[in-house]
Amino acid sequence: MITSREIERCPWAGADATYIRYHDEEWGVPMTDDRALFEKLMLEGFQAGLSWITILRKRENFRKAFHNFDAESIAQYSARDIDRLLKNEGIIRNRAKIEATISNAKVYLEIRDRMRFSQYIWGFVDGRPIVNALASTKDIKPETDVSKRMSKALKADGFRFVGSTTLYAFMQSTGMVNDHLVSCFRHAACAKLQKKLKIAEL
Repeated sequence: MITSREIERCPWAGADATYIRYHDEEWGVPMTDDRALFEKLMLEGFQAGLSWITILRKRENFRKAFHNFDAESIAQYSARDIDRLLKNEGIIRNRAKIEATISNAKVYLEIRDRMRFSQYIWGFVDGRPIVNALASTKDIKPETDVSKRMSKALKADGFRFVGSTTLYAFMQSTGMVNDHLVSCFRHAACAKLQKKLKIAEL
């Protein structure tokens, strides 16, 4: 985490150390690992209606509670596991979201039988990250035509808690789109990583 006061960041990073670290090291970096993409998609679903910092602070608890987001393990969860999770104060104890995570794991595995999940996800942008040149946070949209199309497709495949706004946040965080402000020191760094991304790597 870079702490120099001379570094200019996106305003949303604020002064919280956890948020700053996430901004500096993760947000906007192209993510192609299947398990990591599944984890991020599930956490974005848990975030719906809440702040992302709440999820970040509980992320390690989520990983422990959900077997490090191993889809094969989650897909086998029973009513006993749901009760266990509802009693876990370290996570978001929302029954609908917990049950959605279990059903989403099953959908994820069905997709994995056909192709890598990264190919499925990145296919919505043809394997090419969208690099924006935003001057202000006012220019950041809560959803786009791509996120709307992705939401419709994921819902058709059986995913839950995948609204277009949730999916645009997912796209931003996984580097499918670069929404760092051009004044932010991470814009150029993420753009460089996004330019290097090869479809063959997915």
